[in-house]
Amino acid sequence: MNGLFKTYRVLAFVVGVLLVVGAVGSVFKYALPEGGSLQELGDALTPIWVIHGWIYMIYVVVAFVLTQRAGWPLTRFLLMLVAGLVPVLIFWVERTVAERLRAEHPELAGV
Repeated sequence: MNGLFKTYRVLAFVVGVLLVVGAVGSVFKYALPEGGSLQELGDALTPIWVIHGWIYMIYVVVAFVLTQRAGWPLTRFLLMLVAGLVPVLIFWVERTVAERLRAEHPELAGV
């Protein structure tokens, strides 16, 4: 498997997991009664957003390089970017990107 493609897949998974954990933490923090154990857990998960932000920036760069090497249009790159901001969407987009890359550019996918 190509190093760039493998890096993209790992980053997509990490960004997706952090996004889901951060979203759940935010629901716990802001939607539950003050002082409850789940609300405190949500408060403790707040730093996840900083980690997500830093890893997301790396994901953006890797996604851009991958789309450039594949010769894909800007719209596909933008979909990849939005996927890193909408909980759970990134898992579907990563799968779609992997399938298309294997079909259109097997040399980039390492197939």
